[in-house]
Amino acid sequence: MNINQDHKPVLLNKVIEILNLNLDIKYNNAPEILDGTLGAGGYSCAVLENFLNCNVTGIDQDENALNIAREKLLKFNSRIKIYHAKFSDIKNIFPDKKFNAFMFDLGVSNMQLVNSDRGFSFNNNGPLDMRMNPENNLTASDVLFNLDVDELTKIFREYGEERFSKLIARAIKNYNSRIETTGELVKIIREALPKPVQRKIGTHPARRIFQALRIYVNNEHEELKMMLDQIPAMTFNNAVIIIVSYHSGEDRTVKNKFREWQHNNLGKILTKHPIAPDENEINENYKSRSAKLRAFKFIFNQ
Repeated sequence: MNINQDHKPVLLNKVIEILNLNLDIKYNNAPEILDGTLGAGGYSCAVLENFLNCNVTGIDQDENALNIAREKLLKFNSRIKIYHAKFSDIKNIFPDKKFNAFMFDLGVSNMQLVNSDRGFSFNNNGPLDMRMNPENNLTASDVLFNLDVDELTKIFREYGEERFSKLIARAIKNYNSRIETTGELVKIIREALPKPVQRKIGTHPARRIFQALRIYVNNEHEELKMMLDQIPAMTFNNAVIIIVSYHSGEDRTVKNKFREWQHNNLGKILTKHPIAPDENEINENYKSRSAKLRAFKFIFNQ
């Protein structure tokens, strides 16, 4: 169970700082906080340690992650409840519950990346899976096998912003058999790309394709939109929502929804510009480099 030891919550200090400045503890003896992407429990652990009177509700669709989180958060058992679910289902799970704060980290965690059986990483050979919830039917291998060149090209462009999307899609469909492993896919991508691109320092040639497939397999953008639509009805006055995203499409969705809420007088945006990790954090955790944090505060008595 020590697979989570290398997992570092991104922008954790900033998350705690925003909660400290905006959690209305004075008027709420026991603030209710929802960690909508519980993962290994990094954010929730820090929140429970820093806000001694709060209660946390943690949800995640990855049962493997929840098992790790349950062990890590055992000492806070009286103040945390954990559920196996997608964050797009929060209103169905808690139809009458309201919260003082919400936290969402939309990235894939280190513990998922290092587990080759999950198929998230282009650095570790394993089954081409990529399902956050292994109970879902559709795998990345299924996607590559079932969709045609144009459909794959659209996925790679929209979710991966890959400039060689069509070239890679054609190479995938021209492969002589079903692609079953991450290693096979990486090899196909490498061989499809022009040599100068393959030699580009600092960027793995398969990174954007793997990102695009993961987003598509898990329907991440639609899940995000569904979750955001449910949040206003689940908030106490002065509640704050913090979202860390890693993809320009996700960040754009969050930014536009926060602007919509502000325009409709539901509250105010707390982050005029997205907050990014500083150089020290990037040096300590290179995977944090693309993170963007945005926060919003609901104020219903304006």
